[in-house]
Amino acid sequence: MAKFDTHFLWRGKHPLALLLLPLSWLYLALVFVRKLLYSKGLLPTRRVGAPVIVVGNLTVGGAGKTPLVIWLAQWLKARGHRPGALSRGYGGALAPGMARRVEPGDDPALVGDEPALLARRAGCPVAVCSSRVKAAETLLRGGECDILLCDDGLQHAALARDLEIVVVDGERRFGNGFFLPAGPLREPLSRLDAADLVVVNAGAGKGGQAEEWFAALRAPSSPPHFLMEYILLPARSLRDGRERALADFREEKVHAVAAIGHPERFFSMLEGCGLALERHAFPDHHFFRPADLAFAEADGSPTLLMTEKDAVKCAGLRLENAWQVPVVAKLSEDFEQALDRLLEQAGAGRPAA
Repeated sequence: MAKFDTHFLWRGKHPLALLLLPLSWLYLALVFVRKLLYSKGLLPTRRVGAPVIVVGNLTVGGAGKTPLVIWLAQWLKARGHRPGALSRGYGGALAPGMARRVEPGDDPALVGDEPALLARRAGCPVAVCSSRVKAAETLLRGGECDILLCDDGLQHAALARDLEIVVVDGERRFGNGFFLPAGPLREPLSRLDAADLVVVNAGAGKGGQAEEWFAALRAPSSPPHFLMEYILLPARSLRDGRERALADFREEKVHAVAAIGHPERFFSMLEGCGLALERHAFPDHHFFRPADLAFAEADGSPTLLMTEKDAVKCAGLRLENAWQVPVVAKLSEDFEQALDRLLEQAGAGRPAA
């Protein structure tokens, strides 16, 4: 079934995007009014009793927040903290306002694909709720967390935060520069100046281009920015967990599947490893049915490569030759030092041994 590509609409001054501009102005007015209500105290902002680090972005779609949250959770644990992760659980079936602790074996159709991935990869407790405040209270109730990571939620002002990290997509950038629905922006670019740190996601091997673009964009008063790159790990079988180097797939017919915010990044990374692909992009958070992957059977059961986020949704499909390709975020020592300083200033430095 053909899928409408909103990011194609948002890449340039598409005629339909121009027609949608009046709705964008209305959206921007609502953003301004909401911000004003919070600044005047007419809408409450809650502190939850532990430091909160929000990882968010200014645009719709995947900028790389979840890999950064996983990196942060592991980095904090290595420094003696007991982190927990919060998520809205987009695409899950939980009732609005219902908070739930997410376990590694939970059904992503219930809790959402990103929380399910966090529970399996971050190595820390995870809670999901449309209210980040309720999710935070769920984790803090048992006293097992001393710092919280909010995956997305830059615009969720009901939860007070101690640090804000904004992730910028170094490939798609800010699209056509329009606000929803005419473009991908959820907030003005000036919102970057209120963040504590900016992380520019360069994907795999495009750090120089992303750095040059963002350095030209930022004002001298902007917060410090750092590059994040991805490292591809060996592929892991969905059927039995065995691993294969990506180079081993170069002589095979490969179908690559991605239902993430920016599937082209995943496909490009695989092609950068020398793989010849047939690309199959699906909408972000799409939940797969066997019919969605019928092209594999029709083609004589060739190799399927997919993201980890998609693999958590395909685990029950009993695919014979399907492999997930994990990625890990890579950040600089300068980023670690800047984060250390900000945590100290927020009263959340390394716990005493």
